[in-house]
Amino acid sequence: MSSDGLNEKERAMLEPENPGRRKFMMVAGATCAAAFVAGSFFLPGKLEAMPDCKGFLVVDLKKCQGCGSCMMACSLGHHGATSQSLSRIQIQQDSFADYPGDVFMAPCHQCEDAPCVQACPVAANRPALEMGNVRMIDQKRCIGCEQCIDACQFTPSRVQWDPKQHKAQKCDLCTDAPYLGEKGGIGGTQACVKVCPVKAISFTNKMPDQSREESYQVNLRGKGWFARGFSKED
Repeated sequence: MSSDGLNEKERAMLEPENPGRRKFMMVAGATCAAAFVAGSFFLPGKLEAMPDCKGFLVVDLKKCQGCGSCMMACSLGHHGATSQSLSRIQIQQDSFADYPGDVFMAPCHQCEDAPCVQACPVAANRPALEMGNVRMIDQKRCIGCEQCIDACQFTPSRVQWDPKQHKAQKCDLCTDAPYLGEKGGIGGTQACVKVCPVKAISFTNKMPDQSREESYQVNLRGKGWFARGFSKED
């Protein structure tokens, strides 16, 4: 018994709750709820077995002109509006670099171990088992904690922040693209592949080498490329 006449249990009930502890309890509660809803397959940070995605985007950086058509089509298909900020595929251009090494395209890798999936505390980011295991973010479940964005091991992050919805988003191979006007996803259309004027983006069912980002960069140059005077190495 202390000088104030209260024991430790009584004092703890009267003291204000620690903010850090409150935040931890909120995330922990959400995690437990997500684990209950999603079943035993998902335990944040510990996925017992993450099935491989059955579809991937590969790009030819030498063909890419940096026009941004893929970004506009991505945003339009998913959001019904053209916006580079809402695109799930990103193009970076270095004005000081020499052509064709001045353009870099950053599609989601649909990673084998998917750190962004493992980082999600509420199982909003998960493989869509019925849709070819595409790594997707359930917008209804996402709490906007941004942990998936931070977990992505690539720069720029292949998970983007939606400033309008205040939630995370990522490439789903157009599996959930309500404004696409046709079936997307694996076995369907990917907006960026369809609209690229130089065919610098392609869909493949074969998983690229996960240890090398360069494995997502392929040679898509054909007869039309050579007819313009370029060589195979250009």
